[in-house]
Amino acid sequence: MPMNPSSADPTSPLWRRLLALVYDLLIVVALVMVVGLLCQLATGGRLIDTGARTAVPPWYQALQGVVVSTYFISSWLRGGQTIGMRPWHIRVTRDDGGAPLPRQAATRVLAAAAPLLLLLLEPWLGLQPTLWTLLAAWAGWFAVALLDPRRRALHDILAATEVRLTD
Repeated sequence: MPMNPSSADPTSPLWRRLLALVYDLLIVVALVMVVGLLCQLATGGRLIDTGARTAVPPWYQALQGVVVSTYFISSWLRGGQTIGMRPWHIRVTRDDGGAPLPRQAATRVLAAAAPLLLLLLEPWLGLQPTLWTLLAAWAGWFAVALLDPRRRALHDILAATEVRLTD
């Protein structure tokens, strides 16, 4: 499907982006569950070692990250929209209105996921304070869109992309 939005296409309001993200969260949960099931089957139900300090192996967490990242990157490259963006009629574009490049899609997903590194603070802060810190970081990431004249969140600015309304 060719995508040549003009630079005059209006940018998406933040509320649409956040609602699309809620839709995508449902897709991400489903993907994580399927990968978890497949890994449990592959390890004979021994994926999680309840006796170890770190119950979930690092390779499993990395695999989940790759699968979720692949969902977002492939969606943005294959039409600029995730499943959650379609009902809200929004799409990711380059600053000039063209389809995002692979480098931009990868930068966008890595920048958007960067606050997840705060989860490493959990052993020192505890779970609840760590989750509140993560939520505050993501709120800051998106709050930038309220100040930017083109409504770009921090990950859009870093990737030189923006989210625009579609027909």
